Amino acid sequence: MPAGTSLVGHFLDTFGASRRAPIIRSFWQPCWSARSVEAVEVNGYTIEPGANLEGADFFDANLRSANLQGAYLEGADLERVDLGGTNLQGAKLGAANLQGASFGEANLGGANLQGANLRGVFLQQADFEGAYLPPPYLLPADLPPANLPSANLEGANLRGAKLRWADLRGADFRMGSLAGAFLAGADLRGADFRLAHLEGANLRGADFRLAHLEGAFFQKARANEDTVWPEGFDPVAAGVIFE
Repeated sequence: MPAGTSLVGHFLDTFGASRRAPIIRSFWQPCWSARSVEAVEVNGYTIEPGANLEGADFFDANLRSANLQGAYLEGADLERVDLGGTNLQGAKLGAANLQGASFGEANLGGANLQGANLRGVFLQQADFEGAYLPPPYLLPADLPPANLPSANLEGANLRGAKLRWADLRGADFRMGSLAGAFLAGADLRGADFRLAHLEGANLRGADFRLAHLEGAFFQKARANEDTVWPEGFDPVAAGVIFE
């Protein structure tokens, strides 16, 4: 790539302004598995742990099972990219466009998604343990069943998120919004919901044992006899509707 050329500019110069099918080449084997190959090439970019891919354009690319641990993807365009099974542990995804991307079974442990656009992402069985998703960037998503124990989601917008059977033990939702979220059967033990919004959320069968619910808003949230609450919490007084 010529000196002074941005990664996005290099992509456009090489492949034209129109978006085309991604080109994937292994450096040393024709039939590659990104889990076993340290470096592969996609759209002219080297995909490897710790890669600097700031502003890279991967629109609609296939990065399934790639190893991008610790990669720098600030401002990258990952719209509609298949990231299923990808290792993004500790990756920097600030301000990245992840709209419509698929993260099924991906590892985003410790990843930083500050400012990322996550509208319409698919996160089935994705692992967000220790990931940083500060306000207000997490938008309606499909996450059944996600694994986000101890995740920092303070102030995050999860309105309408589908989190059925999700593992959210110890997660931090303080001042966040889960209004209208589908949390049926979710494991919320020890999670922090102080000043969080759960209005209209589906809480049937959810487990709130040891959760911090001080100042949380539960108006018109729906629960049933299988919902488990922390000791001393009165869900009816908080506005929860039992069905």
